[in-house]
Amino acid sequence: MRSMNSGITWRMITGEYPPQTGGVSDYSRVVAQGLVAAGDTVHVYAPEFPDSDSPEDGITINRLPGHFGLRALVQLSRMRGQRNDDRLLVQYVPHAFGFKAMNLPFCLWLFANSRKFGAATVMFHEVQLGILAGDPARYQLIDAATRIMASLAARSATCIFIATPRWEPLLRRYVSERPIVWMPVPSTIPVIDDRARIADARHRWSASGRLIGHFGTYSPSIGAMLRPIIPAVLAADSSASMLLIGANSHTFRQLLISENPALANRIVATGRLPLDELSLAMSSCEILLQPYPDGVTSRRTSMMAALAHARAIVTTSGLFTEPLWARSGALVMVEAGDTCAFVSAIKGLLEDPQRRCRYGNAAKALYANSFDVRHTIAALRGAACA
Repeated sequence: MRSMNSGITWRMITGEYPPQTGGVSDYSRVVAQGLVAAGDTVHVYAPEFPDSDSPEDGITINRLPGHFGLRALVQLSRMRGQRNDDRLLVQYVPHAFGFKAMNLPFCLWLFANSRKFGAATVMFHEVQLGILAGDPARYQLIDAATRIMASLAARSATCIFIATPRWEPLLRRYVSERPIVWMPVPSTIPVIDDRARIADARHRWSASGRLIGHFGTYSPSIGAMLRPIIPAVLAADSSASMLLIGANSHTFRQLLISENPALANRIVATGRLPLDELSLAMSSCEILLQPYPDGVTSRRTSMMAALAHARAIVTTSGLFTEPLWARSGALVMVEAGDTCAFVSAIKGLLEDPQRRCRYGNAAKALYANSFDVRHTIAALRGAACA
């Protein structure tokens, strides 16, 4: 239900919004819905998309021509002057604005116009690509462009939020005194707490009932980590099956089966699912295996979903991993690339139901206390009121 508080009008610019797919798309909708539930009004500005938008109370979706080119910027300029106290909210990801992550015109427009809208809040999901000295020249060019873009976006903002503390030192190069606030992303998958439906889902995906799962989009970097881990885990426990959840999972399953034909009956893929079926698939797993090459971090919506679903989780520590993860005791962390440690951790959890339950409860508590969307909405509205 919407609150009776005096509402704020938000004008959210995002590189993607449902029915477009993607993490920022799902995040933008969850935030928009949360702001509306708090009593606000949201106008979303996103690139054109062939599929129809679903109407939502309190949310107006404005599809821009092209992908943040000149015509889109002209249309964005027309939203100026609606009300002096409107809030501009930018979901910032360099590649989401097109131009192969080098859309300098958009960031110049933002820098030139942000104050004309009253106040601007920029949420940095990413800042730049992190190109190394030996990388090809074209990557060096992209890196230089994204640095300029980040500088312009940061200097445009009255309020700056970041998805991980890792971004703060990068942004401090451009804004030395302005507050930069860490605002972890919430889960974008509502939890379906229905034991009967979860049991049915578990039986559908595995007759044995012992499921280890992975939820994600199976990017090359994460896929490279999963390829040695999954066969080793299944070899260590003949009663377990592997459930690959999410977009691109069918393709990744075929890759695994081509390398491990004997495991064809023990590796299942869901493909893309509706949100309720996605929740049931995650809850049907006893353990979720979530490795990340840069380590677990608060900017990973797949990890937020795993926590919200109260699963026992095995993940990786790495360069981006914030200290809170080790302090929380809510998951098992191993070094990236250590397949033996993954196998040992999962085998230990499979053999100890009480330990799995403790980790699941701790994961749920950590999510509620630190990552739930109510914290996101409170931070955004608090900044707006300030």
